[in-house]
Formats: sequence, C-alpha cells, structure tokens
Amino acid sequence: MQRIQVLIPLPFAGVYDYKVPGDVKIPLGTFVYVPLGKRRVIGVVWGFSSNFLVSEERLKLVDGTVDVKPLPDSVRRFVNWVADYTFSPPGAVLRMVMCVPKALEPPRSRVGFSLSAEPGNFLMTAARKRVLDLMKCGYPRVAGELAREAGVSSGVIKGLCDLGALDKVELSPDVHFPSPDPDCLGPKLSELQKFAAEKLVWGIRDKKFSVLLLDGVTGSGKTEVYFEAIAETLRHGRQVLVLLPEIALSAQWLMRFESRFGVAPVEWHSDLGQADRRQKWRGISEGRIDVVVGARSALFLPFDRLGMIVVDEEHDASFKQSEGVLYNARDMAVVRAKLEGCLAVLASATPSLESIINVKRGMYEHLVLPERHAGASMPKVEMIDLRLCSLPRQRWISPQLQNSLKANLKAHEQSLLFLNRRGYAPLTICRSCGFRLNCPNCTAWLVEHRFAGRLNCHHCGFEMQMPDACPDCGTKGAMAACGPGVERLLEEVLNLLPEARVELMTSDTIRGPGSAAKLVEKVHKREIDILIGTQLVAKGHHFPMLTLVGVVDADLGLNGGDLRAAERTYQMLHQVSGRAGRAECAGRVLLQTYQPEHPVMRALTEGDRDSFIAGETALRKEGVWPPFGKLVALILSGRRGNQVKATALNVARSAPDNTAIRVLGPAPAPLAMLRGKHRWRLLVKTTRSVNVQNILSSWLSKVKIPNAVRLHVDIDPQSFL
Repeated sequence: MQRIQVLIPLPFAGVYDYKVPGDVKIPLGTFVYVPLGKRRVIGVVWGFSSNFLVSEERLKLVDGTVDVKPLPDSVRRFVNWVADYTFSPPGAVLRMVMCVPKALEPPRSRVGFSLSAEPGNFLMTAARKRVLDLMKCGYPRVAGELAREAGVSSGVIKGLCDLGALDKVELSPDVHFPSPDPDCLGPKLSELQKFAAEKLVWGIRDKKFSVLLLDGVTGSGKTEVYFEAIAETLRHGRQVLVLLPEIALSAQWLMRFESRFGVAPVEWHSDLGQADRRQKWRGISEGRIDVVVGARSALFLPFDRLGMIVVDEEHDASFKQSEGVLYNARDMAVVRAKLEGCLAVLASATPSLESIINVKRGMYEHLVLPERHAGASMPKVEMIDLRLCSLPRQRWISPQLQNSLKANLKAHEQSLLFLNRRGYAPLTICRSCGFRLNCPNCTAWLVEHRFAGRLNCHHCGFEMQMPDACPDCGTKGAMAACGPGVERLLEEVLNLLPEARVELMTSDTIRGPGSAAKLVEKVHKREIDILIGTQLVAKGHHFPMLTLVGVVDADLGLNGGDLRAAERTYQMLHQVSGRAGRAECAGRVLLQTYQPEHPVMRALTEGDRDSFIAGETALRKEGVWPPFGKLVALILSGRRGNQVKATALNVARSAPDNTAIRVLGPAPAPLAMLRGKHRWRLLVKTTRSVNVQNILSSWLSKVKIPNAVRLHVDIDPQSFL
C-alpha cells in the first residue's frame, strides 16, 4: 500500500501522511481528496512517506483523485522555495496556487449562441447589427462574452434569440482561448530596438535561465522590444507571463498587444469574476492559454510550459505583497524563471538599485535604450523654487505653473498636474481648539473626500460624514481642510482656468480596466485639456498631445524614514515627467519644490541619473543597507497594547548572541495602530552572505507568542510603516 505526503492549502507547518487504497499508485503533483478532521479537503501529493514509525492502521485513506492535470514539478519546487525564503508555511503558498477552488470541480457544459441559418425579418437596430456582425466572423459565444464584445446588454442577445436570429447551441465545457499570432507584422523598430530585440530572441532560443534588464528611457519602445521576444517564445510553443504593477491601467498595453498579435492576451487580476477565474485557471493548467498578463498574483498560476516572464516597471513598489505571504513579485519572478529554465526580462525606465547592482555583479545582462522612439526628444525639466514664491493663502499652483497651463491651453495642447495625494485634503483640523480628525482604528488622519461627502481612512477603510461641530470642543463650523489633495487641486484649476476641461485620474476614479480605458480614450480624443492625477498617471501611458507636466509637490515622497525615499521619489518623478512630449511636440516639466538643492531635483533637471545612482549606491554601501545588506522586519500586532509590547520585548531579549546579525528595536511602529490592532516592530540587519532564515527559525522557535498576538516576518521589507 502506497504512503503519500499531502500538502494542504492551509497555513500549516508541513505535509500530512495518508495511505492509498489497494495497489493504486498516485503520481506526485496529483490533486487528491483527503480527510482532515471532520472535513474533506483537496490537497496535492507532495512526496512519498518514509515515516514507518506510524503504523499503517493509524493513517487515513485518500478519498479519491481530482480530475485536474497534476501540478508540475517546477510549480511544486517554486512553492517550496517561496515558503522557505519568505519564512511562510508551504500550505499558505500553495493556497496562492490553488486560488480558484471551483477550478478543481468538473467543468459544466455551457449554453452559447450561433447565427441562425434562417434569421427571418425583424427591425434592425445598431445594437443588434453589432451583435450579428460580430457573429459573422466568429465562433459560438456565451451570452456574457457576446454582450461584452458587442457592447450591448444581455437583453439584446435574448431578444435576437427570441426573434430567431441566433440559435442556442451546447458548447464544450472548455472555453476557447484564441492563440496570439507571432507572425503578425509589428511596427518598424529602430536600429537600437532591433539590437535589443535580437538579444532577447537569442535568450529565448537558448532555452536556459537568464535575466535581462531592459533599461530604456520613457518612450523608447521597451514594450515593442519585448513583444519580439514574446513572438519568439510562441514560435517555440511555450507560454508567456507578463506582470504589470497596475493591471487597472493596462488599457493601452492591451490594445498594443492585440494590434501586434491579432488577439488580446488573457488577463489575470482581482477584478475578474469567479467564472472567468475558473475558466482561465483551468486553461492555463491544461496549456490552452499561451499569454497571460496579470498582477503579481499571476506569478503563482500553474503554467506547465513557461518560456518567458516579463516584469514591466520592475522598480514599482506595488510588486511587494503586503498581506498574507509577504513576497516581492519581481524577485520571485526571477526565481520562477530559474526553476522553469527560461528567460526573465525586467523592464523599466528607472530600474531599481537592486537590479542595477545585480547587473554590476554579473548576475543580470543589461540592455539600454537611451533614446526615445521615432525621434521624440526627452522633456526639458525645470524647477520652481517655492521659497521664492509668495503663494496666496490656500493656493498651491505657482504663478509660473499657472502661466504655463494657460499657454498650453491656448496652444490646444494637453497638460498633466501630478500630486500623489488622494482626496480633497489630508487633514481636517478645528480652527477653534486645534483638534484633528483621526481614524479610530489607525494612527492616521482622516482624509476628506469632498466629492463623495465623506472622511476616509486610507489604511483600514473607515469612513464617516464631516461633522457639523468639532467633536472635541463642540464649536460649530470650525472644521477646516488643511493641505491639498487632487480634488482640491481640481477646484483650484477650475477657478484659475474655468474654460478648461479637467479630469481626475486616481484610484478613487479608476475602478478597473474598463474605466481606465474610457479615460485614456478621452485623452486621445482630446476631450480633456488638463489631467490631474496621483501615481496612477505615471505608469506607462502614451498621450501624444500631452506636452506639459506640472508636479505640484515634488518634495512629498522625500519625507519619512524610508531608506528608499530618495530612490522612489526619483523614480516617480522621472516616470511622471516621461508623460510629456512623447510625440512630435516637445515636452516641458515643472517641479515645484522647497528643496531645489536635493540630489533628486538636481538629477531630474540635469538629466544625470548616473550621478544620482552613484550617490545612492555609496550611501547604501557605507551603511550596509540593501542591496549590500539584508533586512528582516518582525511586526507584532494585537488588540491589547501592553501584551503586544511585552511580547516584542520578549522577542528582543531572546535574540541570539550572534555577531552576524544586529537587532534594532523593538519600538512602536510608525503606524502604531492599524485596523484596531497595536503594532510593534523589530528590524534585523545582516549581510547578504548570512542565511537569516536559519537564524530566525532557531530564534523564534524558542519564543512563546501568545495566541492573541500575531507575528509577521517580512523578509526584504519595502515599507517601514
């Protein structure tokens, strides 16, 4: 009788032993039903048991196998690697792979629609015509897909069926996913682009693991370059995964892909419905899907023949998962590529210092695109020294920026105002007693969102209406907004330029790919004169007539104790500057700052990235900070503040007497209260050569953590809140 080890997608320490009835042999990776306590759960055969100390009678029987393709060996090794590195239970990582439980159920047949052979006579409307035109050159489609592609309601589909224009047909349970055509003719590449594309193509043909940093200025055509590598991967019959930091902002990327390959890629992100997720997960597992573009979670999909992984905007901090299993998708993408034996492409106009140092260490190959495509020039970047401006009270746009906006409007060119702060105002204060409106669950101010008529906490989601009187002193009408958010900026622009057509682009106004696509289309149709936005506007957009970028508060990201503050501010401002002048019209960028002497501001205005990177490298190297050293954050949280503090002190006292590590703290976290839980932090600092996971395992196994206190271990933390 076979003994197997089953990994269950729950945050448990390891595998469970089971026995297989009779002479049945179950291969590794098979999904199986097993009893767990009083439940019947699905797990994955992870190994074969050699623990014969447990008698066969005590082992529970496997309850059957699941009719799904076994999990590939490379995926199982990836789960183990991520679990070991991130100090997480393997079952918690497996849960990210098995993220669609319904996909493991037998697929059901579906009802679709096809063109009727004898449609008869009926009144033709524009909506009906779009549906019928779509069906003339297509295969049978389910109602939801047909309605979405034709841009009509489901009632139109039902009406055409009732009229006899469409026939109901039974479809296979397997959804058809059209394959991108690698031989579709793409745009003409410049000589520099051709050289870079050929290097990527050779990386695909080599069929070995390698990492290539595609480092190109904004507008240099990095996407078209790695599209050539995607085409080559498809010719070799292998799958492609492209990770984007903000899938809601992928509208232009998706259009470019469809233009290049004839069909849209399969998308994977949190906005998908359950039916969509089930069909796509199964299609990926069975190898019926060739290209996936997705958010960081797509990295854990069960690809069985992965040939290339692309991480676009590889520097972006949103690739770091901040809940559950704490991982950096950029770094884990490199690991998965190594386990798959394929090419990893990291693309950015502002590569992370980690990637730049890996190039210098010889770990990554470096490809540089130093010029914009089609002869477009980089925008001219200028500083506006706010110390020399006498801004009127409650105003944030300087006279120089205001005049530039007016001139751009007169020239019928588009402008962008950037302020990385959502809402109307970041703080509301009582003019009478000085009371500030705080979140009751977090150490954070409530942000006024005036358009929605609410006060919101951006950390826990708490919201309330603006009080008529101060909650502390009772004075009526004394609550005042302090500081600007993008909504307040919109109000100021409309007062200064009432004739301008102005729109906001923030996570409050962009709810998904659909709304993003509509806004992008409005910009392209020149229905918007001035776009105001947060960091969402900085990522990958190509607006040919946008020639002016105004950064309202260039110093905003430099505040706080984040060791990457300067690097991230440079990346953000460089990216948003890159939205200007991407076509034939020259671009101009105005940075409003109180720190014109700061290295970030000098690097941006002088176009000298290398000097900035050299300065940052020297500072990090001297302090043995990442990427020259290694950090681990230990975050303790719980409802009872004294208990959390006592546990944090106990963890610190139990730290090993080891010269290889340095323990900083414990101390209350900057966000000392988050979602109603008190938080304390310790920071472990060490060198890159130290296996800090082994030290943590030995150390933390000796510490008693109360059930009411939660310990999070964050390897390579990106946030220090």
